[in-house]
Amino acid sequence: MDAFEYRGKTLFCEDVRIDDIISQVGTPAYIYSKNAILAQYHELEIAFQDVDTTICFSVKSNSNLSICKILAEEGSGFDVVSGGELFRAIKAGGDPSRVVFAGVGKMDREIKYALENDIFMFNVESVAELEHINKLAEEADKTPRVALRINPDIDANTHAKTTTGKKENKFGIDLSEAEKIIKQSARYSNVDLCGLHVHLGSPIYTVDPYVRALRKILALIQNCRNEGLDIEYINIGGGYCISYTGEKVIRPKDYASKILPLVKEMQCNLIMEPGRFIIGNSGVLISQVIYTKETIHGKKFVICDAAMNDLIRPALYDAFHRIWPVNASIKMPEVENPDKTMVKKGMELVDIVGPVCESSDTFATYRALPKVKEGDLLAIFSAGAYGFTMSSSYNSRPRACEVLVDGDQFRIIRKRETYEDLVRGEDL
Repeated sequence: MDAFEYRGKTLFCEDVRIDDIISQVGTPAYIYSKNAILAQYHELEIAFQDVDTTICFSVKSNSNLSICKILAEEGSGFDVVSGGELFRAIKAGGDPSRVVFAGVGKMDREIKYALENDIFMFNVESVAELEHINKLAEEADKTPRVALRINPDIDANTHAKTTTGKKENKFGIDLSEAEKIIKQSARYSNVDLCGLHVHLGSPIYTVDPYVRALRKILALIQNCRNEGLDIEYINIGGGYCISYTGEKVIRPKDYASKILPLVKEMQCNLIMEPGRFIIGNSGVLISQVIYTKETIHGKKFVICDAAMNDLIRPALYDAFHRIWPVNASIKMPEVENPDKTMVKKGMELVDIVGPVCESSDTFATYRALPKVKEGDLLAIFSAGAYGFTMSSSYNSRPRACEVLVDGDQFRIIRKRETYEDLVRGEDL
């Protein structure tokens, strides 16, 4: 979170006081650091530079046009999972020839849209999907590149709702089914089956799951080549971790040191689909305290104006996010252990909650926080990925605005929704 630091007792994003941004845009507000985004992107680029690598930013992690444009201008490709995400990538200046299209349920109209735009590659997740793409490609007189997404039945040791490479998950094709497709590849004469894809979930805190998956893929690549299929590309997906607690975690160079030797052995070009690593710690959600409340049982609540409709990760995944006042007389700990709460003088144990009418609308439970009062601002850190992009207007709450900081300047990159926006498109 280098782009977000306390100078004295107040939080800055790059060289701009968070207070100054909020005084103009209000709350809740997502705030992103342009230079943090670029630094994370280039760290990946450098770590994997020993092989021909295409970085495809995962649009689902943060689909704001300005964010995508920053990355497009750096030469990034894009990983999309819907026609809408493809539209966004192109609208932001992304090159369709650097777009990979993943997802288990691509509709014919989305496949046609991708074919019309000559995207780089489809990641195919079932025989049925492969048959659809093959048929639609023939009708369009195209020969799109295809990678089979392999489900290697590898436990990535991440949250049950964000793991994607186990046999019980809906994603990918198991190895035995992939072998059948390879042997029958002549049936799919309208596609260029030239890649294999494996994505294990997110966030993944060790390299071991990637290594185990790629070792399985190595044997499959050899079988492909024995059948006359020239596998040029290996797509290792994304899932690289970030620190949500302040603790040190492995970096791209650590992943690369174990992944690259296997990629070189495969003699393939590399594709990766990072999202969280690039944008997660490049953004925060700022909220204002509406009320504080203490029950007769001694339970204390800090009720803020952001809610689960703005940031659903804690409600959906029991996700931990560091939360601290924007203006704090007590220094934020360098590391917060979710299982070991330290209450210092001037602090109290509170539940930090939102106004939505759900008990799950809770950002933190029994969290040690400096005492706050109505009107104080809270920063929810590590909120750049799967934050606004997963937000909704549940309870008819207008969605937050988004702000981009570059050095000592900032601008709104998505306006706050209004009540009129909520009913736009409806008819009485």
